[in-house]
Amino acid sequence: METRKLQKIGGSTYSVSLPKEWATEHALEAGMPIHLYPHTDGSLVVRSAAEDGGALGATEIHLPDSDPDTVRRALGAAYAVGYDTVSLRSPDEFADAECRTVRRLVDRMVGMSVVEEGDGRVVVENLLDAGEVSIQQSVVQLQFTALSMQRTAMEALRNPDEAERLDGRDDGADRLFGMITRHFNRSLTDFEEIDHLDVRRSELFDYYLTARQLERVADHAVEVAALADRTDGTLPEEVLTDVSSLAERSRDVVETATTAVLESSSERAYAVLDRRDAVVDDARAIDRALFERSPPGAYALSRVLRALTRTAACGGNVARVALRTSLRPDG
Repeated sequence: METRKLQKIGGSTYSVSLPKEWATEHALEAGMPIHLYPHTDGSLVVRSAAEDGGALGATEIHLPDSDPDTVRRALGAAYAVGYDTVSLRSPDEFADAECRTVRRLVDRMVGMSVVEEGDGRVVVENLLDAGEVSIQQSVVQLQFTALSMQRTAMEALRNPDEAERLDGRDDGADRLFGMITRHFNRSLTDFEEIDHLDVRRSELFDYYLTARQLERVADHAVEVAALADRTDGTLPEEVLTDVSSLAERSRDVVETATTAVLESSSERAYAVLDRRDAVVDDARAIDRALFERSPPGAYALSRVLRALTRTAACGGNVARVALRTSLRPDG
């Protein structure tokens, strides 16, 4: 880092000199234009070319074939990178079934819509302004979705029919995480993305890390629901009571940890890590008791306990993010 004095030229203009080594490296000479990117966080980025930083306006992807898996992977990658318009081209004509596949994929992408089909290509466009997005609120919504999924999955252990209530909700969690991932990736390339979202770079990174753990919590809930579907409601009630209590505590770990990130609270983060350790210890104790007693459904319950332990571990990972946030100079 170099420190340079601000000079005043005339009555209303300020100037600062640029390092000669930097100017030479980028082939800059007196009179050539440079590009300034002012940001709401007080930073001013100087670039030698307007395209530096990479515009994410549009991209065209030439697919090797129109297989649904190929389309899904390419479109998912382009969405995550953050392109506003994605044109998919295939050596084969997109059939009606393949176009329906694209539309189903796009339905899982927040703000995206199919705007053109035909002539061997499909065009997908983003219709959502980043200024209308609240990353913080999206994290809160993802937390609510993931924890409500786990609550429903635990209810399904007593009544397997409850597992049907999870249909589509995992897709909802994936949509939210995908949207947060998209904006995080855009911020790495598009200098204006942070201003549009009205968050600091460090905050956006913390929210992305938190969302990644919450998406895993949702996946663990799906795993519990799948186990419930195999037990047919035959699990011992006394054991289910203990396991349900443990599940509630694991949800508390995740919820408190997320709040610690959003509020930059080290006190909550330390408390969460202690609760996480207690959940893990109690889960191991219940698992040992199951091994000794071998009640009906012991294997399924053991896997449920493993999912709850991993849920609490996700909360612990979020708590560590909160600790870093609270200690960061701009936290």
